[in-house]
Amino acid sequence: MKFTASTRKDQGTGASRRLRRADKLPGIVYGGKVPATPIELDHNEIFHALRKEKFHASILDMELDGKDEKVLLRAFQMHPYKPQVLHIDFQRIAADEPIHMHVPLHFVGEEKSPAVTIDKANVNHAITDIEVSCLPAQLPEFIVVDLSGLTVQEPVHVSDLKLPEGVTAVLKPEEDPTVASAVVLSEETESEEPTVAPDAVPATAEKSESAQ
Repeated sequence: MKFTASTRKDQGTGASRRLRRADKLPGIVYGGKVPATPIELDHNEIFHALRKEKFHASILDMELDGKDEKVLLRAFQMHPYKPQVLHIDFQRIAADEPIHMHVPLHFVGEEKSPAVTIDKANVNHAITDIEVSCLPAQLPEFIVVDLSGLTVQEPVHVSDLKLPEGVTAVLKPEEDPTVASAVVLSEETESEEPTVAPDAVPATAEKSESAQ
């Protein structure tokens, strides 16, 4: 995805407010062998781009002052209640340096799995993305999780995923999180209404009879 930006000369809270009033978005791009650069962008262009999954998990082409740079989205700040982006951060990348990135998971095939077709189980997606390490050119837009073989007895773990060549999951030692699992819900038992003995007489009726 490509977007445009320009170097931001004025900095500070007041300058950022003036930019936002002009439908501009203050931001910064850092990394590489050059100092961090304050930038300004078109607010609406970035606001709509942020609604796309690809903008969060792929290498972006930023045209900064007419020159193309490869960057990654690293952080952004939204207004507490307005549909407005307040600030955004990008990181420059180099083709020969590995990057760490959270990549979304796309689940397929669960409706064909034994867990669903045989056990009528509910499938739980425990996580929706994983952090990976790879060279920029190897970064996948998403990772497919095939759940067609999912059973109640055997959940899918990160180690079961088929990652693209050159892509490795970033995990702590001995860590292997569950990606998806299946659970059979027990049938709810209908509660029985309390029964009243045939010869039971309401207390009010007893009082009425004794008063006669």
